[in-house]
Amino acid sequence: MKNKTERILNELIEKYPKLDYLEERLRNLIEKTVKSIRGNGKILVCGNGGSASDSEHIVGELLKKFYIDRPIEDDFKNNLRKNCNEYEYEYMSSNMEGAIPAISLVSQTTFLTAYGNDVNFDMIYAQQVYAYGNENDILIALSTSGNSSNVYYAAKAAKSKGMMVISLTGEDGGKLKSTSDILLNVPLDETYQVQEYHLPLYHFICRALEYEIFGG
Repeated sequence: MKNKTERILNELIEKYPKLDYLEERLRNLIEKTVKSIRGNGKILVCGNGGSASDSEHIVGELLKKFYIDRPIEDDFKNNLRKNCNEYEYEYMSSNMEGAIPAISLVSQTTFLTAYGNDVNFDMIYAQQVYAYGNENDILIALSTSGNSSNVYYAAKAAKSKGMMVISLTGEDGGKLKSTSDILLNVPLDETYQVQEYHLPLYHFICRALEYEIFGG
């Protein structure tokens, strides 16, 4: 990892010393996720309740600037110039940012309600993983208990698609423990406390990925 990424990892551990046992897992996570992104992979994210909000939060940080400037790719700028007049080119190129491709599986309201009503609510995320997922992609699964059935089945679908599964859970890890490539199980079991520790973890992940991909 780059020096800046190591620095913010050290900052995370200094501020949240209870997470020190996750340090090597976080290094491994960043290394593998960067490799996936550079190989045209994308990130799918899902959770329920507060973890659904966290899913949206994560994707929001990945699709736009989080902490540092993100230039758009030169090839895209060249193609944009070919397809726009000068005003359009200047306007679009100055307002677009580099992005890490990510999809929140919780935001498809029409699909979620239709599939839950017509088929099975347990499968609302697994079905989307099947539709969107490819071998080089990553699923970030959030469940404070680790036992949310729709998240668990999404992880099973992801493994079946050859994807890497990263899970954020409470201390026990629940059912997600057995199906995760990287488990970030924070050392708490009260739902609100687990969520409070998930926030700095995924902020670190988003910030570290930004540095690795766009930091020069």
